[in-house]
This record gives sequence, structure tokens and C-alpha cells, in this order.
Amino acid sequence: MRTEEVLAAIATGLWRWDNAAGYVTLDAEAARLFGLPAEPTVLSEAAMRARLHPVDWAESYGIVRLAVADGTLAENQVRIVGEDGEVIRTIRSRSKPLVTNHEYGDDYELIGTVQEIVEPHAGALTGQSPVAGDWRRSREAFLLDAGRALAEARSTAEVLRVAASLSMPGFSPDGLAVFGIEGEHLTIIGHHGHPDGAEGPFTDMSVNTDYPAAEVVRTGRAIYLPTPKDYQDRYPATWPLVQGFGRRSWAFVPLIVAGRTMGAWMAAFKNPVTFTPDERSVLTTVARMLGQALVRADAAETEREVSLGLQRSMMPTLGPDIPGMSVAARYVPTGGGLQVGGDWYDMIPLPGGRKVALVIGDVQGHDVRAAGLMGQLRIALRAYAAEGHRPDAVLARASRFLHGMYEFSVPHGLTDPDEDEEDEDTAFGLARFATCLYMEVDPDSGTLDIARAGHPDPVIRSVDGTAIIRQTAGGLPLGIEADSNYPTTRVVLEPGDTMMLCTDGLIETGGHDMLSGWTRLRPVLESNTGASLEKLADALVEAVHGPGSHYTTGPLADRREDDIALMLLSRDSTTAVPPRPHPRRTVLTISQAEPEQVAAARGQLKQLLHDWRDEEQVDSAVLMLSEMATNVLVHTDGDAVLIAEAAGERGRRRLRVEVADASDELPHKRKPGELASSGRGLVLMEMLADAWGVDPRGEGKSIWFEIYEEGDAD
Repeated sequence: MRTEEVLAAIATGLWRWDNAAGYVTLDAEAARLFGLPAEPTVLSEAAMRARLHPVDWAESYGIVRLAVADGTLAENQVRIVGEDGEVIRTIRSRSKPLVTNHEYGDDYELIGTVQEIVEPHAGALTGQSPVAGDWRRSREAFLLDAGRALAEARSTAEVLRVAASLSMPGFSPDGLAVFGIEGEHLTIIGHHGHPDGAEGPFTDMSVNTDYPAAEVVRTGRAIYLPTPKDYQDRYPATWPLVQGFGRRSWAFVPLIVAGRTMGAWMAAFKNPVTFTPDERSVLTTVARMLGQALVRADAAETEREVSLGLQRSMMPTLGPDIPGMSVAARYVPTGGGLQVGGDWYDMIPLPGGRKVALVIGDVQGHDVRAAGLMGQLRIALRAYAAEGHRPDAVLARASRFLHGMYEFSVPHGLTDPDEDEEDEDTAFGLARFATCLYMEVDPDSGTLDIARAGHPDPVIRSVDGTAIIRQTAGGLPLGIEADSNYPTTRVVLEPGDTMMLCTDGLIETGGHDMLSGWTRLRPVLESNTGASLEKLADALVEAVHGPGSHYTTGPLADRREDDIALMLLSRDSTTAVPPRPHPRRTVLTISQAEPEQVAAARGQLKQLLHDWRDEEQVDSAVLMLSEMATNVLVHTDGDAVLIAEAAGERGRRRLRVEVADASDELPHKRKPGELASSGRGLVLMEMLADAWGVDPRGEGKSIWFEIYEEGDAD
């Protein structure tokens, strides 16, 4: 009796699938089981696919691919459907793949048998028994959980912890090891379920060793050893090293990422495991997820190492101490993948005395190139400061330095590094600018000479806790033009005062603009008057990045996060207790060439009186100041100097505002007509001020007024 007749007698059909040609050949019994006439036939792959349930076809294809990769049998159950789509029977298929194109490994033939499941379990209409159905659902749930857990792991140690905690449905390994490759040797990345030191014989093992993991790395194919005898027969040389661990089954699966074998994963079991196609499919899927997680973790750890190295090399430590003053600083990298950017701060001892320079700046961009430019610019600023130049000259030379780096190599000018560029090489050569504030500090007198290049103004918190943005003269950001002017503003830091210098990241992080960001930071400065500078710095960063900041996002909610650099400078208070509260004071020069500074003067006066009880008095003071400053600009040829001071206890304070100029001509009280456009300044002061006057002062005069706060303190 022929083999075909024997198989037909036991209701077993033969079939052959040529993957390269796309045809399936069936004998008579196989054709009958597939719902076709009982005669030999040849079907196209599409016609065969139409005879199988769509879910089973997809699963069968995956099992076949796994069998091709491992060189093992492909076994599964499938549902056969009729032309109306109804399931007519369930069959079991067993086949052996034969690769026909060894160069690529994609062309193969399947030769196998099919049998009908004569007595299916309850629930066979779904194509699987209840146990098999539960297994499939458990497997899918396990793979989803494993994939999510491995995707969230951010370090190699976390990946190994997740891998050790995986509980596979029906067959959980008792021990595992992850092998990597270094040159021609295996290394153990990590292991679980083995005593400490047990990895010794397997460390630094040659890939040519007669060991399953080494063979997996060489061939890229999984190895399954269901019994100790299988292990001993295939690998007698290394069997003595593993028999003491008491395992009964082993799976060695390649870790393949982007088509490259980067290592091997060993799963060892104390209980026997047969490694069915479903179990092999689960192991292979977990191995692929594990390999990808290890690659991501390695990249993340490399980025962190590069970031920390750049930060350590580029961010200086503060020192030496400034006599009579305290300094604190913070750097928070929040933009870009490598956690480095263009923000920086520096403290530079100046030649010839006790003076020091404080510098804070921000190079455009949040990437490694911004960090590199920041390092170059910081070195240039240090060099110019060491030569003894004044703040305006230091910034002018730094701007020429930054502009000159691209003057002859970049024909397209500045660019926005946050925008996507089609050609990264071209974008890398485009110029960038930088904002900067350079401040020369005289600790003996508390004098600060400030030059500013497009950077946010400093903030001064006085002894009584009032924080005010100190308007200073400024120029264009560094690198915009080769020759730029940077006027210097002199500020006196009184004993007990604190100055805050920061980059725009501290103000705008969280979707804020300059106005709303300052509104968020001001209470933090004013409520931490008794805290040290270190605690104040932490409180400011906490206000921007702490838990509470997530509930106070600004109006620009989609604004990209930025790096943060922060410096705090405080002048130590005198030991003697002052007889009265320290007055608030602001000084500002209003230049003839910059009449818009009148608006800045009004803003500073409003900030000085932010807690004044009577808002109408504040409006009156701002109106009189505007009138006085405008008269100087209109009727004289010189600049105006504003001095505003609020002194006394809250509720009984006195505001004195002076505007001085170099003209000897005294103002005269006039009676303007209804249509007159001027002549009302002294009339307004007579009506609104509690006291006013005009004082000659050598070459020039000073016009002043006073307003007295009314009401009890809160």
C-alpha cells in the first residue's frame, strides 16, 4: 500500500506550499479537508487564504515565519470556512519549512500534513478549545504589559529588573541572563536567579565557544533545549558549567535590533518546557522587545553621560567669595534631548583690585551646538574681562567675536535653530546670536556697572521685601552686528538688597510671557526675605518646575520649554539696627536720544508703589513724573535724571520724586488757555502734590514733589 493510501485511510492529507511561486498543492484528502472537491488540486496563495479564517491566517503566517527562522516544525490549529464565511471544520496542520534561497532566507517551501480535529472541545466553533483560547488571551495581555513595562524603562538596570519580573503565561523562567558582544567576546550585561559570582565562567567568553549563547550570536538563530539530555548531547564541553544550577529546560533567543544581532537572552526553567510554537512565539517577541529596550536604555545612558560631562566642563563653580556680598546660582537644563543648551553664568575676578564681574547669557538654541558656542563665548568674555575692559567694551568685543565666526562662511544670515531644516549640514553652519548681561561689581561701595545685550533686565529686592525690575540701558544681542554699542547703567546695591539675574527660561517656562512670568515670580522673591540665597534660588526654580507650577500655566500654553540660568547677588546688611525701615529707591537716566525711557520711568515708579494704599495717589505721582520728565526733554538740551524714594512705615510713608537736569532756566507757572498744549506742569503739581518745589543745584536744577500716604498699615 502506498503512503498516500495509508494517509488517506487515517484521514490525513498532504500539502505543499511554495512561497516563492505563490502556489499550494493539495492531495485529494487535503483538498476535502479544505472544503474543496476530493481530488488533487493546485491553488494560488490568495485562494488558499480565502479558505482560512482571517484571524487564523495571520497567526499561522507568524508561526511559519518563526519556524523558518528557528528551523523547527510549524504546528497550529486553523478554522476552515465555506463560501458563506461559516466555519465548517477545524484542522490541525504540521509542516516543515525548507529554505530554497539560502542567500536571502525569504524563499521557502512548506511540506506537511493536515488532520481534522474529530472531537473538538466545547467552544470549538471559535477554532480553539477553552484552554487554548484562554492561553491566547493571556499571551496577548502578557505581551501588552511586557511591552509597556520595557518601553518605560530608562536604564539598563531598569530593563533587567523588568525582564526578571516578567511572568509568562504558563511557563515563567526561573533564571535569565542577558549577553552582549564586545569584539569577539561575549559579556554578561545582567542576570537573575543565580548566586552572586555564578557568572564568572561565562564572562569574557569567546563567540567561538561551544556554548548556546555563543552559537546564537554567531548564527542569529534561537536554540531551544527542552531537556538536560538535549543540552548535554549538543554542548558537552559547557554542560558541566550549567548542570549545577538545577535547570530542566533552556531557551537561548537572539536579541535582534534593526536586523543586527546585538546579543542573546537566556531563559532557564526548573520545570520541563516543550517549547511549543506558541511558547517560542512568546519568547521571540519578548526577546525583540528586550533588545529594543536595551538599545534605548544604552542611548539614554550615553546621552546622560554626555550631558553631565558637558555640564561639568562648561558650567563653572562660583568663587572666590566676594567680601561683603553673597552669591548663589542655578542651572536647569530643560530643553533638548541631551539636556544641555546655550544658557550659562560665570563669575570672573577682575585684575587690579577687589572687583569681580558677574555674567549671565543665553545662546540661541537648545542643542549641543548651542552648548559649544556658549563655551566659546564664555572663554572670549573671560579673556576680554581679564584685559581690564569696561562692561560696554567687553560686550562690544564679544559681539564682534560671535559675528566674525560666521561673517565669511554664512551667506544666509541668522536662522531659528528650533525650526526643522531639510539639510542639517547647511543649518549647522548658519549663525546664531546670544543675549548677555555683564555686570562689574565693586563690593566696597555696592556699585554695579551693568551692560546688557538683549537680555532681560535685572530685578532688585529691597530690604523691606519689595521686588522691582530695574530698567537698564541695553543694545542688540551679541552677534547681530559686528559693531554694536552697549551703554552702561550704574546701580547701587544698598546693604540688605538682593539682585536677581536670570535667562528668559525662568520667566517664560510653563507657557508664560514676560509679563505673566514676572507676576508668577514676584511673590516668591518678596515672600522669602528671611531665607538664604541658596533657599531663595531653590524656591524660584521650584515655582517654575515644582508640582504647583503645573496648575499655573501661562497664556501661551504651547510655548516650548527653555533652559534656565539664575544668579542671585546680595549685599550683606550692617550689624546695627536701622532706626527706621530702609527706604525704597530707584534712579534712572532719561536720555534726549531715547525719549521712550519716559515710559520706563513711569513703570519703575508704579513698581516702587505697588503696595501703596491709595491707587489715585499712585496715578497722580505717575502723571506728575511724566509731566516733569517730558518738560526736561522738550525745553532743555540735556538728559533728565530721575530719583524716586519711598520712606517710612507702611500706611504713613512719604514719596519724594526728583527730576534733575543741567539747565539753569527755572520753570514758571502759567495760565494756559483751553486749547493750549503745554504749561500745565506746575499747576498739576500744585493740585496733586502734598509738597513741591524747584531747587537750583550748581549747573542745573531739580524739580521735586512729595506725596504722603494716608491710612493705617494693614
